[in-house]
Amino acid sequence: MPPRLPELVGRLMIDPEFLAEIQRTPDAVLGQYELSDEERTAVRQALDRLGDTPPGRRAHALRTVLLKRVAT
Repeated sequence: MPPRLPELVGRLMIDPEFLAEIQRTPDAVLGQYELSDEERTAVRQALDRLGDTPPGRRAHALRTVLLKRVAT
């Protein structure tokens, strides 16, 4: 069974290379996860917001948004 959103968020929290990869090729990365349309949209929106975030804060910002999504 493909991993779901909690696994995606967990990996983003501990793997900076994975964070860079999802920013470069979101379609390829998200295709490896079993996500609902709503979850996929939430991840894409979080990634879109990173453009205004300083590079050193991007991982934290993405994690915060996605953790809120997982927790609700």
